[in-house]
Amino acid sequence: MADGSFKDVPEFFEVELGESIAARTESLSSFRELGPPDLCHVVKTTGRSGQRDTGSYHYVSGVDASSSASLAAYINSLTYSFEDTSAWFSKGPTWKVRNGCYCCFNAFSRVDVRVDVKIPGGVHAYAIDLRGERHNATPEIWQEVYLSAILRAVLYSDDPTYWLECYRKLDPITTQESELRFLTAAEELFSRGWQVGSDPEVQVATVVSNHLTSAIMKYFGDSGRFQHAANLFEKLLLREPEVASLLAKSYIGMYEEVKAVQIMNHALSESNQSYTLLHVQCEFLRSKGKHEWALKLARQAVNSAPSEFVTWEMLTQVYIDLGEYESALLTLNSCPMFTYNGRDAHRQLQPARVHLPPKGTIVEILPERQKTEEDQADPALLRLPAPGLRGTWARAYALLARLVSKIGWDELLKTRSLVFVMEEEYRLQKTHNDHHPHGRQDSVPQSVIHEDGSVLPSKQQQNSQATTLAADANGGADDDASVRAVKESPTHKSPQASLAANDIPTIRISTESDGDREREAAAKEEGQQDGQEENKEDGTETSEEEGSTKANGTTPVVHDTLEKPVQAAADNSSAAEDAPATPTTTTDAFSFSNKRLCERWLDNLFMVLYEDLRVWTIFRAEVAHYKTQHIAYKKTGMEWEILGDLGLRLNHKEEAKEAYQRCLDSMRFSLKPWLKLLEMYSDEGDLQRSLQAAIRVAAYQYAEYGEMTYPTTISRCFFKLGQIHGHEKIAYTLISMGLPDDILKTMESYMNYGKVFKVEGHDF
Repeated sequence: MADGSFKDVPEFFEVELGESIAARTESLSSFRELGPPDLCHVVKTTGRSGQRDTGSYHYVSGVDASSSASLAAYINSLTYSFEDTSAWFSKGPTWKVRNGCYCCFNAFSRVDVRVDVKIPGGVHAYAIDLRGERHNATPEIWQEVYLSAILRAVLYSDDPTYWLECYRKLDPITTQESELRFLTAAEELFSRGWQVGSDPEVQVATVVSNHLTSAIMKYFGDSGRFQHAANLFEKLLLREPEVASLLAKSYIGMYEEVKAVQIMNHALSESNQSYTLLHVQCEFLRSKGKHEWALKLARQAVNSAPSEFVTWEMLTQVYIDLGEYESALLTLNSCPMFTYNGRDAHRQLQPARVHLPPKGTIVEILPERQKTEEDQADPALLRLPAPGLRGTWARAYALLARLVSKIGWDELLKTRSLVFVMEEEYRLQKTHNDHHPHGRQDSVPQSVIHEDGSVLPSKQQQNSQATTLAADANGGADDDASVRAVKESPTHKSPQASLAANDIPTIRISTESDGDREREAAAKEEGQQDGQEENKEDGTETSEEEGSTKANGTTPVVHDTLEKPVQAAADNSSAAEDAPATPTTTTDAFSFSNKRLCERWLDNLFMVLYEDLRVWTIFRAEVAHYKTQHIAYKKTGMEWEILGDLGLRLNHKEEAKEAYQRCLDSMRFSLKPWLKLLEMYSDEGDLQRSLQAAIRVAAYQYAEYGEMTYPTTISRCFFKLGQIHGHEKIAYTLISMGLPDDILKTMESYMNYGKVFKVEGHDF
């Protein structure tokens, strides 16, 4: 080829030489946490006069960033990756790399370390700060950038929400010596780990809750080698007492539960204000079925960190375990919600062209990467809003879905109406008070309803922003104090502000046919009050999918079995000001002095969940009908994939597995069904099916230039199977499958990692 492309490296070709480096420099100030993957930019030339130099770049992770020499070696390795340009009748121009620049972001000092390489010539390393100024790259900066690169490689390895084109993934740690160097760097920089940020569900990064600790637990946890993490945390415990939570979690992973309990007991006796330590003990008690004991710890964790979502989430989980669903719903309503911040990424430029070289014979088992009818889906499935939820919103939705799986939709709506003020109740109460504006204010001081169900005078309202801890709706000074801290936290915004900041989708349940039906009902009941009209709303749904169901001969009786949730009264400042005066002596039929106002985001999540359940109910009814009629039930590949995701969200694992399996019958280029089935099969210990799914997942990863062995989903599932069957049985099973050499070599690389690092099961 005469264009100077690499034969095995994906790359973007620049329109203007050096534009990718300039764009990265401009974007440095937007990198919030770990930063994006490394950027490798090269300038290619033929050496001929009049021939224009070409600039190309690609993204990469897993390269050793411990020194300028190691980064320069990576650029030098690209000089041997050019396509062969010779032909039988002539010889094309010979391309070579004239110079290159490797950029690696330092998440600790917030600088971009760059290595300029000139071939032939020298190597020049420097650091660019957020203002674009140059600084010398000191040994301290090199240690920080080395650890930052490993953290990105580990945490971005199998993140389904993070995808980049021309992103090459390499193994960050390949030998025991490199693993020891990683542990040494982590130990030295551990106290500064909070500087690299934390998961989006954690509001404030701490010394034990950040990306560094997450990467350590992921790296050693996926292979079950918690002893190395425990050795690291044992050393750190002397200067960081909070590390006791990570040490206890490591010992539990090693099945050393007695040691873990002793560590937790000693740490809690010293200080019981670490919510991470309380959560480790709470999870341990839940695994042993001691939910009553876990409840006390979950409450204490909320008191310790009331502004953290994870503490309220844990308390909600424990209430669900105990079957106290009203308290679980009230606790969920008190969760502080945060703006979701995704992974840092480069600003995408429009390239002159994109070069995506094939990745050998392993990708030949995959379907063609082109749009077909199998990539189309019904609009009713495409517009489901739940897949768009991220961060705390997705976690809160998962709690609601777990509640539904425990008690059912109808019972959940009853529980919701028992603990929250419904819009209809609010309107009727407000209408009643409008007719009697001065009737009771002379004899009884005006009161307002608070979220905890208490009735307080309006003067006290100005000084009280507390909502009672969901576990003790009737009182408790400590609980009031914990929630008061949540309300006073600057991160606990109003529902409207949270909605705007986080782009929670507005749910439109009614379709055009619903609007026609409502207009007909309004015409028939034209002289009645607005409240009575809304009470007579039948709540049935007719969607585009229902229309297709009728056309196919199915019976649409399912739609009447799922009740549409009515709206709850808004929990905002205007609603609080307009709250009806409800003295403690009132006997009004619509008094809700024992109820709370529902957060608007939670009310929206109910509608999101309803939309999921409605589609799922229609789908299962169609499946049952077609089975009774002995007719094949057909969907496109994308529709089966969406239905599989829907089943997992609603905790219908077997039905989701069936949907993913049906998705594989179509020739659609998609990794997700194979990835989900691999996780399911490995959890079940199904060796044969797990290996078949792992081969496809590896092929998809190689097609996207993921040359990484560990940590990946495949390695995690392999090591899980290895604990049951042993690595020898896995290796012999692979040989018995008669795989081509390239595929067999790829799959054996996971076994080789287990041998090198002595993963459990490697010796049997």
